[in-house]
Amino acid sequence: MNHVLEYGGLFAAAFLSATVLPFQSEVVLFGLLVSEHYTWWLLVLVASVGNTLGSAANWLLGRLLATFEDRPWFPVKRAKIERAETWYHRYGRWSLLLSWLPFIGDPLTIVAGVLREPFPIFIAIVAVAKMARYFAVAALTFGWF
Repeated sequence: MNHVLEYGGLFAAAFLSATVLPFQSEVVLFGLLVSEHYTWWLLVLVASVGNTLGSAANWLLGRLLATFEDRPWFPVKRAKIERAETWYHRYGRWSLLLSWLPFIGDPLTIVAGVLREPFPIFIAIVAVAKMARYFAVAALTFGWF
């Protein structure tokens, strides 16, 4: 199969950028789109799946971290957790549509795990947000707007 490594690299970049690691998958996607050697919709799909799965890893991390919250070594103070919980409860699960945003999206997906957002609902909302972002990158690249 042609371009397996490139698609795999895009998947890895998208996955990592959805975690708390600093990574920019949009730059990788843009580079592949402008090269015009790849199918645009497949690039958008691969990036969306990778980024959605990275957010699912955050959700799982949130579920696991919640069990250690009472430990003295836990890195996040209770006040910060309460602030995030209040924000999440105020805006509800639909706030996950903002999961594509830098600095806000990754912690939001972790909070969803801590607050035990049902996984099927979580994954559906996050997938829509992630796919919309990558489609927008493709649309801006090709001047569709």
